[in-house]
Amino acid sequence: MPSNASSRLVIVESPAKAKTISGYLGPGYVVEASLGHVRDLPRNADEVPAGYKDRPWARLGVDVDNGFAALYVVSPDRRKQITRLKSLVKEVDEVFLATDEDREGEAIAWHLVETLKPKVPVRRMVFHEITRPAIQAAIASPRDIDRDLVDAQEARRILDRLYGYEVSPVLWKKVRTGLSAGRVQSVATRIVVERERQRMAFRTAEYWDVAATLAVQGKVEGPRTFGATLIALDGDRIATGKDFEPTTGRVRPGAGVVHLDADGARGLAARLDGRPFTVTRVEEKPYRRKPYAPFITSTLQQEAARKMRFSSQQTMRTAQRLYENGYITYMRTDSVNLSETALAAARRQIAELYGERNVPPQPRRYTGKVKNAQEAHEAIRPAGDNFRTPGEVAKELSAEEFKLYELIWRRTIASQMTDAVGMSVSVRIRAVSTAGEEADFGATGKTITDPGFLRAYVESSDDEEAEAEDQERRLPNLVKDQPLTAEELAAVGHTTQPPARYTEASLVKAMEEMGIGRPSTYASIMATIQDRGYVAKRGQALIPSFLAFAVVGLLERHYPRLVDYNFTAAMENELDEIASGGAAATDFLTSFYFGAPTGDDRSIARSGGLKKMVTENLGDIDARSVNSIPLFRDDEGRDVVVRVGRYGPYLQRALPDASESAENGDDRVSIPEALAPDELTPQKVNELFLGGGGERKLGEHPETGEPVVLKSGRFGPYVSTGDRNASLLKSQSPDSVTLEEALKLLTLPRVVGVDPEGAEILAAAGRYGPYVKRGDDYRSLDSEDKIFTVTLDEALALLAAPKTRQRRAAAEPLRELGTDPLTEKPLVIKSGRFGPYVTDGETNASLRRDQTPEDLTIEQASEMLADRRARGPAKPRKKAAAKKAAPAEGEAPAKKAAAKKTTAKKTAAKKATAAKKTTAAKKTAPKKATARKATGSAE
Repeated sequence: MPSNASSRLVIVESPAKAKTISGYLGPGYVVEASLGHVRDLPRNADEVPAGYKDRPWARLGVDVDNGFAALYVVSPDRRKQITRLKSLVKEVDEVFLATDEDREGEAIAWHLVETLKPKVPVRRMVFHEITRPAIQAAIASPRDIDRDLVDAQEARRILDRLYGYEVSPVLWKKVRTGLSAGRVQSVATRIVVERERQRMAFRTAEYWDVAATLAVQGKVEGPRTFGATLIALDGDRIATGKDFEPTTGRVRPGAGVVHLDADGARGLAARLDGRPFTVTRVEEKPYRRKPYAPFITSTLQQEAARKMRFSSQQTMRTAQRLYENGYITYMRTDSVNLSETALAAARRQIAELYGERNVPPQPRRYTGKVKNAQEAHEAIRPAGDNFRTPGEVAKELSAEEFKLYELIWRRTIASQMTDAVGMSVSVRIRAVSTAGEEADFGATGKTITDPGFLRAYVESSDDEEAEAEDQERRLPNLVKDQPLTAEELAAVGHTTQPPARYTEASLVKAMEEMGIGRPSTYASIMATIQDRGYVAKRGQALIPSFLAFAVVGLLERHYPRLVDYNFTAAMENELDEIASGGAAATDFLTSFYFGAPTGDDRSIARSGGLKKMVTENLGDIDARSVNSIPLFRDDEGRDVVVRVGRYGPYLQRALPDASESAENGDDRVSIPEALAPDELTPQKVNELFLGGGGERKLGEHPETGEPVVLKSGRFGPYVSTGDRNASLLKSQSPDSVTLEEALKLLTLPRVVGVDPEGAEILAAAGRYGPYVKRGDDYRSLDSEDKIFTVTLDEALALLAAPKTRQRRAAAEPLRELGTDPLTEKPLVIKSGRFGPYVTDGETNASLRRDQTPEDLTIEQASEMLADRRARGPAKPRKKAAAKKAAPAEGEAPAKKAAAKKTTAKKTAAKKATAAKKTTAAKKTAPKKATARKATGSAE
């Protein structure tokens, strides 16, 4: 440790990390937090420095024509902290940059140097756990900033910016404004959509078998009875789920199996009743199961989701706190390696807690399956040279932290324990039916003689019906030719199941296996695809929206390389090459954006690069086509299609090539938000059209004789007759609306009368409720009934009164959660304009799509608010000034009136003239409105 004669500044990312590290350093050190990233590419035009606003590349924040030079700006919410750090740098003799050891951490360290511009020596200190020995070792052995890691992170950031800012505008023009595309998020969304397509195309098949309860005669060791299942009939295998084609529900050609139906299975069971059963084969094999490797980021997220129902973000937030407070090692890693110190600590603790017999002769060393695993150097494990047991830390941790720490501790300990060993046995039994059929039954058993590592940890499965690895299935001791008696024979029916939807855990696993994404991105990708409305959670299952179908369909048809799994994985590998110094970032970005010289085998290079691809293909994209998802043709020959509209998805059915009108059989109905795509079966579609608010004849118009029909369209239920349509009022229900009410609706807007100056006064219902209007002057009515009863005098009185904006009384909170464990402030859930949110009175955080006010816990709410505070206050929404009506198509917008200047030297006549012109200009010029571009972060 250095002497107190000199002072040193240690910069970390978070205050929690700073607090822990400062306790391990002497008085000669000042530990301060940067509060995360300090610089980034401009997020919008407002953040672009004035000197760069006229540059053609300013919107990207990247000068693509000059080596992809990035324009970095200090984040507005970091400026105050940067000022503080600059002041501290001037007062010390040396600066240590102690940011995380991965690429993101290396980049933060580099940005700090570029921003602070210290005049004193700068050292980079790295560690993978926050313990006294680790911090002291890092101080004693600093290094320089690794520019290769910085280049890799910068290339990733620029790559994502180019992808997002070039592709997202295509979605704005062809699908919906505000959407975003991303290099990894779009591929992750495609994975989920493809699984849903498989489920939509799936056709269920039914198959049957016979289950037998067999008994051993006389005295036996072990259980007297056991279960067995019919596996073959007359030498041919009985069909199981894997023998059916998923898209037809039929047995696969050439499967060579017996497909039993209900009658066949019941008849066979009856013919086997009372017949003798004989053991024909007994096979015993040793059972051995090796421990699982220690956790890496992806496996930690998977197990936390399976065992504790944690989301990926929840897992990483909790792990971040455990790391920063010195309980575990760094949590963003794809290495399964354990240090020698950790191996010794684990083996020592196994001997103490489970006995020496559970410690293998040599430490176990694992090899990772992840390609280019170089995010960190060690697996996730308890920190320190002596692991603290869960019982020792229980009082120091929150409930979430304790659960995750115990999971990590158990997995680490188990990884260094002995194998689980035992015996597995397979038995074949035969019986001959009264019709002479040879029926073969099978049974399997497993006994565990030494649980080994299973004493500490059993891994969960994504299949909730799967058998746990520590579960035994005991059979009696059986020998060949042994007679058995059937105590029960039952025909059992089964149906094939569609492929399971992805959960966050299984999606992370799939992405990892494909080489898509890295440990630092998994959690953010899971959150992004949900926040963007592409995926929603139902329980643990991830369900894609029809919006996701439209976006993925567009990218697949017109930019297939951008959502190609192999191409995306190849980009990750190239970024890894840059991190290891084996490739140049500029060459990689040039190839991606502009294309590459002849001979470059990269797929996007062969297509001419991203810029050319997006520019040239835009005109080929038919917006209606990409926003249409065909389902099937119904019994009446109508094509049933999902359309993704401005106000949400809706169903449309019409005869092929028919124009879109009721006369030609076109019919539409909104799709309930909670309905998953694979649930739109023909039966469900019919329910929506007929019983769910679809077309229903109410009667005939007394004047025209035309039918009056209730329909459901993309904007909700409405009534229609001839060429007139009218939406239902908010107080009316499609289920109870009558012909009389429909006829009244079809009279709207109702002419109330004419004012003394000859202007017509109308009463109608609009988006914000009932109103009366005269020209462009509107006044609200206090009830929908008044639309039909308001008199001319009442309307004139309303229009004569000044417009008032009534402030609504504060709504009652949806739920009171209690006191925030961090701030000790009361937490409540309220209903806001954009949905429910949690608040402590000062900080607000919106609930995600997968969260409900009823299920949100106090811990989750506290976490959400802490995360919101860490990211700084939400940027206030800009108020747009009142706008005049938009010009008609083809009409030029009105120009702003030129500002008039007057001076004291002007003559009175000139002043009067100028004043008149100014007054006229104010009357005719449109008010300036704040232009707000559609932005859903394009990355």
